[in-house]
Amino acid sequence: MNFISTRGGNSVDSAARAIAQGLADDGGLFVPERFPDLSKNLKDMLDMDYPERAAFVLSSFLEEYDKQGLLEACKKAYGKFEEGDAAPLIKIDDKFYILELFHGPTLAFKDIALTILPYLLREGANKAGIKEEILILVATSGDTGKAALEGFKDQDGIKITVFYPDEGVSDMQKLQMSTQEGENVNVIAVKGNFDDCQTAVKNIFTNKEYIETLKKQNVVLSSANSINFGRLSPQIAYYFSAYCDLVNGEEIEFGDVVDFVVPTGNFGNILAGYYAKQMGLPVGKLVCASNDNKILTDFFTTGSYDVNREFFKTISPSMDILISSNLERLIFEFSGRDAELTKKRMEELKKDGIYNISEEEKEAIEKEFYADFTSEDASRNTIKNFFEDYDYALDTHTAVAVEVSYGYQSTVDTDNALVIVSTASPYKFAADVLKSLTGKEENDPFKASEKLEKETAMPIPEKIKELKNKPVRFTKVLKSDELFEEVLNFVK
Repeated sequence: MNFISTRGGNSVDSAARAIAQGLADDGGLFVPERFPDLSKNLKDMLDMDYPERAAFVLSSFLEEYDKQGLLEACKKAYGKFEEGDAAPLIKIDDKFYILELFHGPTLAFKDIALTILPYLLREGANKAGIKEEILILVATSGDTGKAALEGFKDQDGIKITVFYPDEGVSDMQKLQMSTQEGENVNVIAVKGNFDDCQTAVKNIFTNKEYIETLKKQNVVLSSANSINFGRLSPQIAYYFSAYCDLVNGEEIEFGDVVDFVVPTGNFGNILAGYYAKQMGLPVGKLVCASNDNKILTDFFTTGSYDVNREFFKTISPSMDILISSNLERLIFEFSGRDAELTKKRMEELKKDGIYNISEEEKEAIEKEFYADFTSEDASRNTIKNFFEDYDYALDTHTAVAVEVSYGYQSTVDTDNALVIVSTASPYKFAADVLKSLTGKEENDPFKASEKLEKETAMPIPEKIKELKNKPVRFTKVLKSDELFEEVLNFVK
């Protein structure tokens, strides 16, 4: 299958090449030339376990990958999750469910993709004839960084550098990254916010002189952010899996439509749900939930994407994003796959910080998506009230989704089953969850975890306990214009 750029540059002839390259030469994002139709195979997936479902979905795109090899890689990757279940579906109430995606090695949904991506990337590079050392560059708002570091640590022929905003992640997220083991990893705190980190990575990818300098050192670039199709595609599988679990649990009839509510930052998670729908999954509305950085809510409401606004640091830091990279893939689809128009809009965004879509595009998007946001105070109240009602502790991001789901259900006339896509363990944000539940401050992340365990009777994950005694390896804090030199020094 060919993969094309959202901005009209040269296509590549395989998923392997798209995954190995990460970003298109023109700065656009790779998208498949067509979406495979899995509607006729959906019943076959009912009897599969999660690794089998994931391999089946991935193989529909990754045509040149060996199917058995892909299945074995999925079994190995998802065998790292608690009880071997990467995406358990929890019933909370009638027609209300939580899809838990935080049972992997780093306690966040990014593990779903980043445990399998090393295989996809290494295999893709081999198939594409890439012999050079691969340098993975990652911008993170908190969870992607640790998941990528863990996935790629000590992988032969690969180095990885992660950039995170110095004051834009939780204490636990920072500890997870700064104590990372592995001889091929590098972690840098950046003065600024996530958008500064992400812009720096994109600038490196599109700087031809810089790329040539790396090539002279026998190094090529790739990405583990969801701009890479190899990061995005494994996420499609958990939408299919959740649907199958609903059918198997006799919660819905086969063929019924299901709505999904997704806490959204860089738009990759919810875009995977849209892709699943394009592949034949009976999805109703995709509900885009934002925090106070409500640029996506405003976009869906007005048709204008405008980053000229105040940036807020919130208790849901992985959603503190103003430039949602994967939205480019969505507007490419709704423009009728008009690459020139998409390129023009991305240029306008870079130059003026704003672009607009047509009224026809806006109306078409509204048929597929519902968008809303919630305040920090409302999120805290949701954490408290949800625990009182259901004895279930939400993390700060999933709380945003739950609160937005209430507004959605009261606004839209629907009888569909509703699945909340839960993105992280409460223990990654223990201090804020604890404060939401009790009103008490505890700034030490480990003491907060211990108090949260007493409050909820939910055991502290071993991965959190282990952090307490790990030495901090990475302490550099740099300005964004210093990152070019840092990357060159790392690969020498």
